[in-house]
Amino acid sequence: MNDILNRTVRELLRAVRERKLGAEELTRFYIERIERFDGDLNATAELSSDALRRARELDMHPAGEDMPLYGLPVLIKDNIDVAGLHTTAGSAALEDNIAESDAPVIANLRRAGAVILGKTNMTEFANYTSQGMPNGFSSRGGQVRSAYRADADPSGSSTGSAVALSAGFCAAAVGTDTSFSVVVCAVANGCAGLKPAAGTLSGRGIVPISHTLDSAGAMARDLDGAILLAAAIGDPAASGVTPADPRRLRIAVNLANSDNISPPCSKEGLEALFASLRAEGAELVEVNRPFTPRMGEIMRGEFMHDLEEYLAGSNAKRKTLRSIADFYRENPEKMPYGITHIERALEASGRLDDAPYLEAMAERESLRAEMAEELKNVDACVMTGPTNVMHVAGFPSLSVPLCMGEDGTPRGVILYGADERCLLAAALAVERLVPGVPRPAL
Repeated sequence: MNDILNRTVRELLRAVRERKLGAEELTRFYIERIERFDGDLNATAELSSDALRRARELDMHPAGEDMPLYGLPVLIKDNIDVAGLHTTAGSAALEDNIAESDAPVIANLRRAGAVILGKTNMTEFANYTSQGMPNGFSSRGGQVRSAYRADADPSGSSTGSAVALSAGFCAAAVGTDTSFSVVVCAVANGCAGLKPAAGTLSGRGIVPISHTLDSAGAMARDLDGAILLAAAIGDPAASGVTPADPRRLRIAVNLANSDNISPPCSKEGLEALFASLRAEGAELVEVNRPFTPRMGEIMRGEFMHDLEEYLAGSNAKRKTLRSIADFYRENPEKMPYGITHIERALEASGRLDDAPYLEAMAERESLRAEMAEELKNVDACVMTGPTNVMHVAGFPSLSVPLCMGEDGTPRGVILYGADERCLLAAALAVERLVPGVPRPAL
């Protein structure tokens, strides 16, 4: 059964569809692996009591063409509603919130034939609680730990989803991404991650930070698997994409802050990739798009408004950001790192009309137009140093495992683009040129 760990999402789907592997058998394998190894990693928050029943039902019926993820066990980040399970965003303040219905992205998964294994732990409120809080920590779930090295940064905030994937607890996982919480979290844990273009996927039933910046995202061990998952949760651009011909690729390299490359990226790994692309006939051009500080104003301006909109339709007792802040103040042991982001968000009006927010949104529109023009003749852009422009502009972004670092943790490459299908095709070609990373030894 351990050969399951070496199969891609596509290979697992083929085995289940051809009855060489049962959906129940596969689901039981992951549940037993979670029970055996997750005590050291703390990646999962809770398992679904009906996962095996759902898998058994699938085994009793042939897969239809409308079920592209037939029998595939998937874990879900704990800020996304799954009917009958908690949705807490990692916060003890929301531990009474049990979802009555599925978020649209989860309903799409079920229709596609996926088996929902359960929920994963995450960085509290998707890393919008306090500036000093470590990645992977939450007051409800505790600390998630890397499967590669116990003292390594597991990254955030889709931490449990990425660690679960790297540890072989599921075939694929759903996370959310406001600013790198899927793409960098995947890289740090040896996985591939995909954040679709802004507005592509429904945000209903997801505990938000910012409706402008947030998106559900797909994670798998390989990019092809993440693309299959993204198509199933509702991303039309991810359907039927095939690798581009490297000889026809035009790749931009964003040199902004390239002197500050640090894990989970790798200067040496990127240089080797660029050499391989040139050898394959790809054209590389340079751009320079540095970090923009305006993202913080967008998040601050939208957090209270968007969170309270979600809470109004939830089963959570606390319906306001202020009541959540009061919970932390009354129970400081629950959040020893403070609530600096929450306190700053409380200074906003909650009406989406604050001047700094409106100015940031206007600048965002200008940035989107400039980047669309800049990237209109390239297939993808590679990030070399810290920048957040792809998230502010709402462009799709993704990550591909690249190589192992000397410290025993994975490295990856992050790409973004103006056209999602061109980006995906280019990234699939890139994935074939890199050595990739092994699974952690548990």
